[in-house]
Amino acid sequence: MTYLPAATHSYLDLAAASLAEAAACHDVPTRYATAHVAALRATAALLAARAEPTVERRRPQRNAWVLLAQVAPELAEWATLFAAGADKRAAAQAGSRRAVTAREADDLVREADRFLAVVEQSLGVVRHAEPVASSHVA
Repeated sequence: MTYLPAATHSYLDLAAASLAEAAACHDVPTRYATAHVAALRATAALLAARAEPTVERRRPQRNAWVLLAQVAPELAEWATLFAAGADKRAAAQAGSRRAVTAREADDLVREADRFLAVVEQSLGVVRHAEPVASSHVA
């Protein structure tokens, strides 16, 4: 069994909780933003487990999706997918009612769930509970 830092387990728990919250949410922008946050937290869990601390100073700060692709190149497609949704998440969090559609929010909940499962599998931990099915598209 591989040792994982406490932060990894904490981020995995937070990701699963965000995912469950997103699946149960009826407000489209909030559902999208919360699913995106779940993916960010899953990324944080993986980075906490795999990233090597650096001593370099003056290195430009990189976002989570760039770090994910560097630390886990096998997850680069996921990083690209979630990076593409960052502006929509920001708009949704800012209160835009037109930032995302119900379909986009539902799709992101499903993708975040799949991503969390991939992260959990790569870390060798037990799979999170499936979120309640959320098909909010009429």
